[in-house]
Amino acid sequence: MSNDLPIRKIIHVDMDAFYASVEQLDNPELQGKPLAVGGGGKRGVVSAASYEARKFGVKSAMSGVQARRNCPELIFVRPRFERYAEISKKIRKIFHDYTDLVEPLSMDEAYLDVTENKKGNPSATLIAKEIRERIFKEVGLTASAGVSINKFIAKVASDYNKPNGQKTVNPEEVLGFLEALDIRKFYGIGKVTAEKMYQKGIFTGRDLKSKTAEYLEENFGKSGKSYYYIVRGIHNSQVKPNRTRKSLAAERTFSENLSSEVFMLEKLDHIAEEVSRRLQKSQVAGKTITLKIKYSDFTLQTRSKTLRYFIHDKSIILETAKDLLYQEKLHNSVRLLGISLSNLNTEKKPIKKLEPKKEVSVQLQFEF
Repeated sequence: MSNDLPIRKIIHVDMDAFYASVEQLDNPELQGKPLAVGGGGKRGVVSAASYEARKFGVKSAMSGVQARRNCPELIFVRPRFERYAEISKKIRKIFHDYTDLVEPLSMDEAYLDVTENKKGNPSATLIAKEIRERIFKEVGLTASAGVSINKFIAKVASDYNKPNGQKTVNPEEVLGFLEALDIRKFYGIGKVTAEKMYQKGIFTGRDLKSKTAEYLEENFGKSGKSYYYIVRGIHNSQVKPNRTRKSLAAERTFSENLSSEVFMLEKLDHIAEEVSRRLQKSQVAGKTITLKIKYSDFTLQTRSKTLRYFIHDKSIILETAKDLLYQEKLHNSVRLLGISLSNLNTEKKPIKKLEPKKEVSVQLQFEF
């Protein structure tokens, strides 16, 4: 990173097993026990798992049946999203005591830019520690945090000492930290991409850094260029307090698998109505309609169509979704259908910026 690039003080705060921890907070009898938030029945899916349950391999998106196989003593509780939102609001209020540059990613995690902060504290590390202490004292939950020069490294660092810990990656430590990192730990590199990298001899950040931008683009498409820069500590995305919504969706999981498109039409009607309602409530419209199909074997398929104009009307959403449904033959019986609208009229065209070409140079005087 060249000296003319901004070095910011970014904190990523991530609540520990948030949904499950809230349930254990509200019901002391559940504390210390393997707990899953979600449905434990035949059609149930795990939304979140406590750390006690994770020791048995129980994780989010796992079927309730498989979760019970992994952990016969697993306790299931139904999600209470209103309660989670209430707790999340209290946590965000704490964040805003330190900075107005808060970018929530979900109810349980957020980025904070504390380069200039309301406390006048030059140490982002101490601010993160104080925030975590206040969350525990005022809310009763533990949080983990990552602190570094940009959002990407802070996000990776927050997972380093979980649960109830934090990790600071100082400017002079950035390159060494990234080079030693297993590529599975790089935020944004999923399981499929990681396996592909392994096949090409890329196991660590150091291996990734040895590849040229051209090689990475050729083998990993558009994402290749971003990999080239992030492994060099270059990630210039700012903390954005008001994140622009990029899509809006609704979906339904069925009590019984559906084997024919005819049986799905009524379900699509209800889903399209819900999507239209949410669009109109948010006062947005979109051009790209995507049909999501999850089969009984849990494989996922999406089919999309982009219109020439922005829409939010249920009838157009439904008709397009029907066309997508009949676009090709179903692979199997279906357990879930979803419709999403993206390419919204809230999106702004990105401003092209000159891309940095220099390697990272360290500003040692920058206190973290």
